[in-house]
Amino acid sequence: MKRLGIIGGISAASTAHYYALINEGVQARLGGLAQAELLIWSVNFADVAALQEKGDWQTLGVMFADIARRLEGAGAEAIIIAANTMHKVADEVTAAVTIPLLHIADITAAAIRRTGLKRPGLMATAYTMEQDFYVGRFRDRHGLSLLIPGEADRRDTHRIIYDELCRGVTTDVSRARYEDIARALVTQGADCLILGCTEVGMLLNQGNVPVPVFDTTQLHTKAAVDFATGHSLQQAAE
Repeated sequence: MKRLGIIGGISAASTAHYYALINEGVQARLGGLAQAELLIWSVNFADVAALQEKGDWQTLGVMFADIARRLEGAGAEAIIIAANTMHKVADEVTAAVTIPLLHIADITAAAIRRTGLKRPGLMATAYTMEQDFYVGRFRDRHGLSLLIPGEADRRDTHRIIYDELCRGVTTDVSRARYEDIARALVTQGADCLILGCTEVGMLLNQGNVPVPVFDTTQLHTKAAVDFATGHSLQQAAE
């Protein structure tokens, strides 16, 4: 069993989901009483969100790089950032350690490419939808051009994540709003949908989206299970 270092707390709700899914996956793979060997550094999301809002990604990069170094020092054999948005500082984390980072965008892109789908829609935080660290990685590394919602839809997607989902709150009104946004992306030409925030799956799934859904949390945790149980980094990403 390889030991995983998880940078979590972004939010606590999604990190709890990561913990459950990774352990369920390991137990299903190995049977018996098998559980994952995990080191979890859970940050104070209030501090992280405040720095995000200020645009102080430099401080966040230093913070996350330091956490990654500490996780490696404690015995982690790979790093997982349990959030899409904080992959904004993935390069800083990668440079700070000698162990691999399981990058959520690469794992998701590989899953989409295996299906032959070519025009994913994206629902995520405004940072993830509007900044190039995520959309650009799909485009430049994987040849996938992502469709993002219009301005009002982006604003509502972001608000619901931070004001509700990150606090563990789900409502029928917000679910209906997310379904409308997903349908609008399909109308624009999306042939699949990326749930590009680890909380979006609290409202959307294959049952209420009219195109194939790629849940980044599900894909990321599956890759984590693969790596922990002996697959190579490339095998885990595939």
